[in-house]
Amino acid sequence: MSIDIEYLRSWIGRQESLQDQLTLTAMTALAATLDHQECVARTGDRLPELWHWLYFLPVARQSKIGADGHPQRGGFLPPIELPSRMWAGGRLDFIRSPWAGDRVERKSTILDVSHKSGRSGELVFVTLQHEILDDNGLLIREQQDLVYRNNSSPEAATPVPVPRFAEHTPLWKREITPDPVLLFRYSALTLNGHRIHYDRQYAQNVEGYPGLVVHGPLIATLLVDLLREQMPGAVISHFSFRAVRALYDTAPFQVCGAPGKDAREVFLWAEGPDGGVCMEATATLA
Repeated sequence: MSIDIEYLRSWIGRQESLQDQLTLTAMTALAATLDHQECVARTGDRLPELWHWLYFLPVARQSKIGADGHPQRGGFLPPIELPSRMWAGGRLDFIRSPWAGDRVERKSTILDVSHKSGRSGELVFVTLQHEILDDNGLLIREQQDLVYRNNSSPEAATPVPVPRFAEHTPLWKREITPDPVLLFRYSALTLNGHRIHYDRQYAQNVEGYPGLVVHGPLIATLLVDLLREQMPGAVISHFSFRAVRALYDTAPFQVCGAPGKDAREVFLWAEGPDGGVCMEATATLA
């Protein structure tokens, strides 16, 4: 497939603006999905970090959905024809806390589009910036890294990556069982129609995965949830995360954390069944 990177880079600088309300139902539903003992959200509750991903959802008409369950290519995002799209990581600054019930706006900008050829084939990277605001100004500034690539062939032998183990000894650890119900509930909450998260036949036979794929944002949310469980009342000012390897519903995984030498820094990571790091993150506390 020929990649016309100059055409795709013409999307750099494009912007869109969306409005939403931080509704209680979405917050209550995510708290229940994360198995919180206290689930019911109330007007005026502080929105936990990363829970803004419950809002500004993609609401494409059903007739405009592609074969993979995502909205068809084009529109705000560049029309990259590579079939597989993943959220590879991001960086977030939490300027002020949003509150349940507030009306907010998200201003989005495409910061960069780049192309690389590697052993896994053609790759296109898109960097997005989202700024979430209320009537008093900026609440959250976020950059997201998206990567587009070809699907793996189900018939091809997939090389098993050598696991990379965490550099820190975990002080906290929790086991997560990513069963299809958990993945389906998170897909429903975020209106994520990507079939790799709930359609096993598609995930295995079309995109070449060994099982259903655990959402990157769900893993990141579980990492922050571990921090909030262990450090009640902590407020995060900055959070960065990077996906290292995929996790699947074929086995439980661990979310882990350890405070850094600086009292404001916390290291977080997810370990796969072999103990290798699958996502790594750093939180800076306010």
